[in-house]
Amino acid sequence: PDRPKVARYALGEDYHFVIRDKLNSLIAKIRDKVGSFNARSFTDSAPVLEKAWAAKAGIGWIGKNTNLLSKRKGSWFFLAEIITDLELLPDMVVKDYCGSCNRCVAACPTGALHEPYRLDASRCISYATIEFKEEQLPDFFRNKMENWIFGCDICQEVCPINGPAIPHTDQRLSEKNKLASISWEEWEMMDEATFREKFKKSPLWRTKLSGIKRNIHFIKQPFSTA
Repeated sequence: PDRPKVARYALGEDYHFVIRDKLNSLIAKIRDKVGSFNARSFTDSAPVLEKAWAAKAGIGWIGKNTNLLSKRKGSWFFLAEIITDLELLPDMVVKDYCGSCNRCVAACPTGALHEPYRLDASRCISYATIEFKEEQLPDFFRNKMENWIFGCDICQEVCPINGPAIPHTDQRLSEKNKLASISWEEWEMMDEATFREKFKKSPLWRTKLSGIKRNIHFIKQPFSTA
């Protein structure tokens, strides 16, 4: 609780590279079985409505935290696509199992989940720490960040659907460079050369070191200087 927090998905190698390799391998294996067909793989590389398509494909349902939830896998998984002209039998759509549970809505420290099934991205810690590009975060987030410097897992951590989730076994996605243990001081003292060496293939590359330090400065600064 006293260390800077990084979302679980970002602890290892960037999943875009890992999943793309898996998809291309899968396409090759299918071609070995059925012959030639057209296919393209996507990992956040095209404007595909991944969650909506995944729900229609029977992988799970869109939960109150707006993530895709699976009774078998929880929500700790990545979405990616192979778009193909193969004729495939569709799976059945899965019903919503959230029921009366509102743990994710209640746990969100910024109120980004202002109502079930709706996310206000402008209030989301994950959006603020990764996608927000201004030099300083909006003052709205003051004292609400709960030490998250890259992403946020709160709405997944409290979700009971993740109780039986099975840990992955892919070494490329395992924690690198003891990322979860880096202290505030180590981050603040880190230079660009060290960051490039340690995190060149990490999701953290998206915000760059300057973005990480911006987030840390904002969290450690008790009041706005504006």
